[in-house]
Amino acid sequence: MAMATVNNGVNVQALLDAREALKGAPEAAKFTWKASCKWQNGTHSRTTVQSFFGLGQEQQHKTTAKFDADHPEVFASEDKCITPVEYVLVGLASCLTAGVAAVAQNRGIQLRSVESQIEGKMDIRGILGVDSDVRNGYEDVKVTFKIDGDASKQELEALVAQSQKRSAVYDIITNPVNVTVEVA
Repeated sequence: MAMATVNNGVNVQALLDAREALKGAPEAAKFTWKASCKWQNGTHSRTTVQSFFGLGQEQQHKTTAKFDADHPEVFASEDKCITPVEYVLVGLASCLTAGVAAVAQNRGIQLRSVESQIEGKMDIRGILGVDSDVRNGYEDVKVTFKIDGDASKQELEALVAQSQKRSAVYDIITNPVNVTVEVA
């Protein structure tokens, strides 16, 4: 019986080839992701992403992306768009969801749909300076996947586990990162 071809839209062979090539060229694997943010008014800002450094040279995205951020009216702001903390959720959900597709492709599992719901719980007394013992960021983040694919529940859970294991954004959120902030 012929095996059906799986197509989740991920070129796994290119990823595997890149992994193999980078084993012999570790310096090419050093990437620097970049963004430039400009204050608009009030709590509204606009961030532009157009280039990054990787594979030993400057790279350009096919399109320049602009992301506006603001705060909600309940914070006495204009609520023109999502908040910076919601962008963190967007990044995590996007990274994990893309990972599920890539892992499924590599394992020969055809997907029909992948949806993730993400929630971050935060006590805003920290950022408002009401209580210095309350952290400024998320206390808890929960991601729930709904996946329809040609695999058992255990196999789908294994896709999510592998995606989580390899997710850059999951790693950034769950492990300390050195952050330097300076004024030029």
